Amino acid sequence: MAMKRYMKNWKILLAGIILSVGCKKPYNPQVINSPKSYLVVEGVINTNDVSTIKVSKTVNLTSSVTTNPVQAALTIECDNGNSYSLTEINEGVYQLSGVILDNTRKFRLRITTIDDHKQYLSDYEQAKTAPPIDSIGFIVGNNKLQLYANTHDANNATHYYRFDYVETWKFHSKYDSGYISDGSAIVPRTADQQIYFCFANNASSTILLGSSAKLTQDVIFQAPLTSVESTSEKIELRYSILVHEYALTEKAYKFWDNLKKNTEQLGSIFDAEPTQLIGNIHNTADAAEPVIGYISAGTVTSKRIFISSEQLPQTWLPAYPYDCALDSAWYDNPKSHLNQVAAYLIPRIEIPVTPYFANGSISPVGYLATGIECVDCTLRGSKQQPVFWK
Repeated sequence: MAMKRYMKNWKILLAGIILSVGCKKPYNPQVINSPKSYLVVEGVINTNDVSTIKVSKTVNLTSSVTTNPVQAALTIECDNGNSYSLTEINEGVYQLSGVILDNTRKFRLRITTIDDHKQYLSDYEQAKTAPPIDSIGFIVGNNKLQLYANTHDANNATHYYRFDYVETWKFHSKYDSGYISDGSAIVPRTADQQIYFCFANNASSTILLGSSAKLTQDVIFQAPLTSVESTSEKIELRYSILVHEYALTEKAYKFWDNLKKNTEQLGSIFDAEPTQLIGNIHNTADAAEPVIGYISAGTVTSKRIFISSEQLPQTWLPAYPYDCALDSAWYDNPKSHLNQVAAYLIPRIEIPVTPYFANGSISPVGYLATGIECVDCTLRGSKQQPVFWK
């Protein structure tokens, strides 16, 4: 009887699942196909180094493109009447370099779009001085490398901080190919043709904030930056992280905190409800037009550290991102008598890794070979060593 009840309940549950799946309909709210597009402004007015501002417009969720750069004329304006024009270095990316700005003044950004001649202006922001980063450290645990930042302001004047970073790491391909096809034969690689070691980099994509506003001392201790899995190629040889620190006003901090909640902390019933983002950039002719972004001003401090594999648990081994194996390619296959070197390696369908010999022969009878993704690190990085690497 118990088995019969179980079978009956199981059939009812299965029928319910089928009905619930069959009754599902795609939900396409109008907002994801809205023709409206809003201006997005990213960057800071850096008073002690290069100021980089990115201007784009939002895209629909259903759009095939992910970026929509905007052509515009950008000017940084100081409250003493001085102004500085930015130069477009890439589509939608503008820079002011070679100019040190007065950090005791207030600054704002003026944007004039080329296509529709709209003008946007940020509020004047008092430039703030970012204190030095005390240290960048890491904790090893739970099969992860957790990186963090420590900083403080001895003058007790900052309280609100934002961080971002750029990671750089040295890695290698699965196999070290010592040979290459020159179009007619297999020859040893020259030094310039080596593709075993490469460098790659990645910029932070999350909003990293710290606040000491509720503390008696202006100290940020072990602010989380990022974590690296123990199987990541980032830490198989040598890893470096360059961290930038920005000092924020309370208003700027609230903007970034709300943006973080709206973009990174939604999805469960316990998360905060989305809130309206109020930045400091406005259309001079239409104050009601939403503009996404907040332009701050001030100095930027930075610090870099290196971490080598010797500093990490020796049991941490990288997982290669491709399924790689070595195949035999013969000049004269013992079974088929096919010249596999001519068929597969000369036209670079597969890449020779190392030769193999038989019966004491001086010349190779074939090569162990594999796919290009298993030997060519330049598919995922660059052979050029960064100037800061040591």
